[in-house]
Amino acid sequence: MSGHTHDHIDWADRLVLLRAADALDAPAQAAIAARLIEKLPANPTVIDLGCGAGGMSTHFAQALATQHGGTIILVDATPELLHEAERAVLAAAEGLEPDGDAAPTVEVRAIVADLADGALPDLLPAADLVWASRVVHHLPDQQAAIGTLAAVARAGGVVALAEGGLSFSCLPWDLGVGRPGLEDRLQAAQAEWFVGMREGIDGAVPMPYGWTVALERAGLADVSSFSALVDHPAPGPNGLADYVHHHLSRLATHGADHLAEQDRATLASLLDPDSSHYLGKRRDLFLLGARTVHHGRRP
Repeated sequence: MSGHTHDHIDWADRLVLLRAADALDAPAQAAIAARLIEKLPANPTVIDLGCGAGGMSTHFAQALATQHGGTIILVDATPELLHEAERAVLAAAEGLEPDGDAAPTVEVRAIVADLADGALPDLLPAADLVWASRVVHHLPDQQAAIGTLAAVARAGGVVALAEGGLSFSCLPWDLGVGRPGLEDRLQAAQAEWFVGMREGIDGAVPMPYGWTVALERAGLADVSSFSALVDHPAPGPNGLADYVHHHLSRLATHGADHLAEQDRATLASLLDPDSSHYLGKRRDLFLLGARTVHHGRRP
């Protein structure tokens, strides 16, 4: 496994899926980045903790360039992902068109670090925005991790977590193979896998309350949430079928022990390029879901 992960997932192996997801999430990510950046002071420091392939920070770079510039610090425990994120964000920053006499400067830095490390605030500068997308739920003690994120923010700084939202749908109800309603059963199997993933994390601590309560317990004020829609109607943009293939392949792996034999056979048929039911031949694939952001301000 590349890098240190508490969930025993090889995140470097998921790079292709992460890139595809970032491309399809781009409109929602851009809207989220603009909403968060517009309330920050001039020339802010933004820290993307658990940056993955860097998709969100490309939008932070673009949003900062429309303001007065700033600094983006990418943090991840998987070196392969961090390298890709740095490449993507640097490319986005360098490709920004000058506005007026000179383009605002966006500095990009990358740091390998474990988000579960309580010493993280000593490794990072104080930030005006601390962003963590779908990463806290992979850490042993989620509440403690949010407390660490809050400690990274400077006084008046914002901590924003992308967690929860609405699960993505991509398949029609009746696929012409197997029992209708496959996607609902896949999502139920994914939920069972998630419970097992959390239970398999060494030192896992339950967090039996919602994300906004967790932010409040971390001492943050003005806690609230908002959501951004991801909506690609059928037949969808280029790359959608490939993303759905990767997505369903992952669900097939995660949910294998929680699916009936007929559903496993249906999935195998959908994922087989030689099958008459191969999903790559369909024109009714879509992507619909929502990303939810929970945020608060350090007093």
